[in-house]
Amino acid sequence: MVDPQLIAPVLDFLPCRTPQAWIDRARDPANLPLLLTDHMICELKAAQTAMLLIRKYVADKRGAEALLAWLEPYEAFTFRDGPEPDFVALHRRIGKSEMPHTDDPWGRALIDSMVLLIKEELHHFWQVREVMLAREIPYVKVSASRYARGLLKGLRTWEPATLVDKLICGAYIEARSCERFAALAPYLDDDLGKFYLSLLRSEARHYQDYLALARLIAPQDLDARVRDFGELEAQLILEPDDEFRFHSGVPL
Repeated sequence: MVDPQLIAPVLDFLPCRTPQAWIDRARDPANLPLLLTDHMICELKAAQTAMLLIRKYVADKRGAEALLAWLEPYEAFTFRDGPEPDFVALHRRIGKSEMPHTDDPWGRALIDSMVLLIKEELHHFWQVREVMLAREIPYVKVSASRYARGLLKGLRTWEPATLVDKLICGAYIEARSCERFAALAPYLDDDLGKFYLSLLRSEARHYQDYLALARLIAPQDLDARVRDFGELEAQLILEPDDEFRFHSGVPL
């Protein structure tokens, strides 16, 4: 059962619900390997997004190198045919000691939020991989959906507007993930449904963290810009899509 208090703010924020046609495609057991594979990759990409924000806007050279080293084993396995690492050992050694430091209050808020997000997304990556292994689903690379690229096309090209827009995009991606976990869970087998519901709490907080950071740095009221990206996000979700992915639109 989805906690109404947890999902209600997400549904209020998003401009539309996931179409039933996507849910019908996603619940088909034949599509489970693709769904889980793309979900796992999305968790890593979410961690990469958070890492890139810290590296670009806050980190010094030492901090940037530490962030790169942190994600490298995951990226090597996922994108470069590298060996499958011991994800449990990798997760246990993650800490804040090597993370970038700054005296700037906004920079500190960015680091605190994004380091926690990275840790959680990498943990979710490993959890999805465990589900795949338990179901004997091999990892096969898949192409990315149009969703994130479509959102990023709306970025303004000057700072701090670019940063504000990136944070808003991050909020929509996290909120849509949360909404899809909740929408799909009732149609899955018990174990997988419970797993997807277990992801809701952290994912629901992630979109709020992105919005809070955007509001801290935005030079003016953010509501109009959030609505602009909401219209773009709805278009990507509701229009026909020739690829089926975790964030794809209406299946053709």
